[in-house]
Amino acid sequence: MSYVDLDVPKFMWANEIEEAVRFAQEIGYPVVAKVVSHHALHKSDVGGVVVGIGSDEKLTETFGRFKHLEGFAGMLVEEMLSGIELIAGAKIDYQFGPVVLLGMGGTGVEIYRDTTLRMAPLKQRDVESMLKDLKAHQLLEGYRGSQRVNLKKLKDMVVAFSSLVMEIEGFIESIDLNPVLCSSRRCIVAEARIMLKEEKTPKVLGTSN
Repeated sequence: MSYVDLDVPKFMWANEIEEAVRFAQEIGYPVVAKVVSHHALHKSDVGGVVVGIGSDEKLTETFGRFKHLEGFAGMLVEEMLSGIELIAGAKIDYQFGPVVLLGMGGTGVEIYRDTTLRMAPLKQRDVESMLKDLKAHQLLEGYRGSQRVNLKKLKDMVVAFSSLVMEIEGFIESIDLNPVLCSSRRCIVAEARIMLKEEKTPKVLGTSN
């Protein structure tokens, strides 16, 4: 399995409001808007995420507000999706190498702290074990009559993510997919954040005469 199996929403990076409106009309309202700014590490903390935008007017208003945020470099317009919010993350441990995290995600990830870790690369059986470790695993399996998520799509997504991490481990410090929205049909990476490895300036060895 390849990391190309990671599913993402339909999206467009718009630098002009006309582009954003045209794309939103093509994919159909409602849509999600997210600010593009290297100053916004957590977009929601600066009011840089608006969901459920249902009209050209609301999208135009949102674009105008985003333009005043620090480091504004455009706006992402995405299709509106729903599902249980999960997080898939990874970091490069100096001792163990790539380590993959899976857990309940969204803005509450630091509150619930319902996550589990495994060393990469992962196989299907590893992901099955990780899912059973989660306190909220029953939510994924259809708790009290609720619709269960597509567990095959979820497992495929995590294995594909593991493949991506193994391929780029030499270039990153960490990577977070949060939220991953899982429903009965799809598991979609709605947001991703990658921290690149800092380049170290090579030392110049001097010689004495």
